[in-house]
Amino acid sequence: MSTEPRLAEVAEPEPAQQAAPGTDQAVKETLEDYTLRFAPHSYRRWTPMVVATTALGGIAYMADFSIGAGIGLAHGTGNALLAIAVAAVVIFVTGFPLAYYGARYNIDLDLITRGSGFGYFGSVLTSVIFASFTFIFFALEGSIMAQGLKLGLGLPLWLGYLVSTLMVIPLVIYGMTALSKLQVWTTPIWLLLMVGPLVYLVATDPGTVDRFLAYTGTDGDGGINTASVLLGAGVCLSLIAQIGEQIDYLRFMPPKTEANKRSWWTAVVMAGPGWVVLGALKQAIGVFLAVYIIAEVGASAAPEPIQQFKGAFDAMMPSWLVVPLAVLLVVISQIKINVTNAYSGSLAWTNSFTRVTRRYPGRMVFVLVNLGFALALMEADMFSFLNSILGFYSNCAIAWVVTVATDIGINKYVLKLSPHAPEFRRGMLYAVNPVGVFAFVAASGLSIAMYFHALGDTLQPYSPVAAAVIAFALTPLMAVVTKGRYYLRRADDGIAEPLLDEDGNPSAVTYECHVCRQQFERPDVAACRTHDAVVCSLCLSTDKVGDHVLPAGV
Repeated sequence: MSTEPRLAEVAEPEPAQQAAPGTDQAVKETLEDYTLRFAPHSYRRWTPMVVATTALGGIAYMADFSIGAGIGLAHGTGNALLAIAVAAVVIFVTGFPLAYYGARYNIDLDLITRGSGFGYFGSVLTSVIFASFTFIFFALEGSIMAQGLKLGLGLPLWLGYLVSTLMVIPLVIYGMTALSKLQVWTTPIWLLLMVGPLVYLVATDPGTVDRFLAYTGTDGDGGINTASVLLGAGVCLSLIAQIGEQIDYLRFMPPKTEANKRSWWTAVVMAGPGWVVLGALKQAIGVFLAVYIIAEVGASAAPEPIQQFKGAFDAMMPSWLVVPLAVLLVVISQIKINVTNAYSGSLAWTNSFTRVTRRYPGRMVFVLVNLGFALALMEADMFSFLNSILGFYSNCAIAWVVTVATDIGINKYVLKLSPHAPEFRRGMLYAVNPVGVFAFVAASGLSIAMYFHALGDTLQPYSPVAAAVIAFALTPLMAVVTKGRYYLRRADDGIAEPLLDEDGNPSAVTYECHVCRQQFERPDVAACRTHDAVVCSLCLSTDKVGDHVLPAGV
C-alpha cells in the first residue's frame, strides 16, 4: 500500500502574505485546488497510481447503462456492440494526446485549448461546450436518481429531480479535496453492487447470454447495418468530453522522471483515455441488462438503470432487500458523478465569465447556474428523448476534442507550427486563433446540419464521422495556411527563468505576484507591463484596464 498522501489528504500551501484588497475571494477559491490556473509542483505530492485511482473513481455514473440500453433496444445487440467499440476507439485515440498534455504540463482542458489552436478568448466557445456537457449529464444522472427515489420512497419525479439537484450543493462547496474523499470511500461499494448481479446472472442462467447475443432490436433485422452502427456510435461519442473531467485529476500528476516514467505512463493511460474501457463495458452491460429486463418485465422499463438492477437483484436475493440495494446503487452512482459534474461545470462557466468580463464572481454563483440548467432539463423530461439530445451534442463535442487533439498531435509534434510548450496566459496569446476556431466551427456546423437531415437522409447517420474527419483535416490545413502566426501574440514573457526544467517538466521556481502577494511557480506568472515585478495568471485575467498585460511583441 502506498504511503504517499491521497489527493484528499494533500494540504494546500500556506499563503505567503495577505492578498491585496478585492482579490481575496478569487485567491482563496483558486488556491484550494488551483482552479482556473496551473497546478504547481508544491501541491502535487502523490504517486501516479493514486492520481489514476482517484480519477477513475469519478466515472461511476449510471448513464452508460442507459446509453447502451437505448442503442441496443433500437438497433440490436450486434450493432450496439459495434457502435460502442467504434466510439471507444475514437475516444481513446483523441483522449490520449489531451491526457498526456494535461498530465505533463499540469493544466486543465480549458488551459490546454487556449494554446492549442483557439486563443485566449476563442476557447470560451469550448468552455461553454464543456459546461453544457456537465449539466446535460448532471440532468441525466439526476433523472436516474429520481427514478430510484420514486421506486424506493414513492417520491414523484419532479420532487426527485429537485432532491437530486439540491443534495450535491454542500458537497461541491469545498472543491476537489472533498470530492476525492467521496470517490475513495464509495468506490468499493459501488463496484460490488454493479458487478455482483451481472456475475450471478451469467453464472446461474447461461441462457441470458444467448438471448443477449441474439437480440435484434426494434429497428433491426438481426444483421449488421452501417447506419445503425454510426447512429449508435454518435450517441456514445457524446461522452468524448469526459476527458475534460479526467484531466481535472490528471493535472495533479507528479513530474515525469526516469525513476517514475513507467508508473507515470501507466497512470496517464489508465486514467486518461483508458476511462473509456470501463465506460464501454458499462454500456455493453446496459445492453445485456436491458435484454434481460425485456424477457422478465417488459420493454418499457428496460432503459432505466434502476429497473435493470432491480430485475438483476430480484434473481439473486430476498425480495425485501432488492429495492433498497437498487436504490442505494443508483444514489451512490449519482452522487459520485454529479458532484464532479457540478464542480467541473462551475469551473467552466467561471473561467469563461472571468475572461470575458475580467471579474471573478465566485465559483458558487456558477454552481447554482449549472444546477439550474440541469434541473430545467430534468423537469422537461430529458430522459424520454435522451438519445436525440446526446446525438446532437456529440457533434459539438467531437469537433472540439478532435480539433485540440489534432493540434497537439499533428501541429505541435509533426508540423511544429504550434508552440510545443503550453501557453494560456493573457497577453501571451492572441484573442482568437483561426486555426482551432475555424476548424471547430466548420466541423460542428456541417455535422449538425447533417444530423438534422439538411444534407439528406442518407448522410444523417454519418454526422459524427463528419465532425471528426472535418476537424482532423482542417486543423493542420489552417495551421499551414496561417503559418502558425496566430498562436503566440508574443514569445517572451519577460522572465529570464525558463518555463521548463532540464527534464522538460514545468519549472518549480517561485515568484511573488505583486498584485495578490501570493507565491506562484514559474509557468503561472509573467512580467508586468508597468512594474518591475511579475503578475500571476488570474490577476492578469481580472486586470480590467490592462495595466499589467504585456504588449504584443517578440
